[in-house]
Amino acid sequence: MEDIYANDETKCRLVKAKPETVRFLLDYSRSLHLTEIEGVIFESNKN
Repeated sequence: MEDIYANDETKCRLVKAKPETVRFLLDYSRSLHLTEIEGVIFESNKN
């Protein structure tokens, strides 16, 4: 197990997102509405 989860920092890098991308994702998550009816989940986008 130790070999699988060993820390190899050379493969890890920080990714920066543009402010426009962050704003888009936040706006989308706010407009997404999930409704569950009898065990079935419906997704709708409130515009």
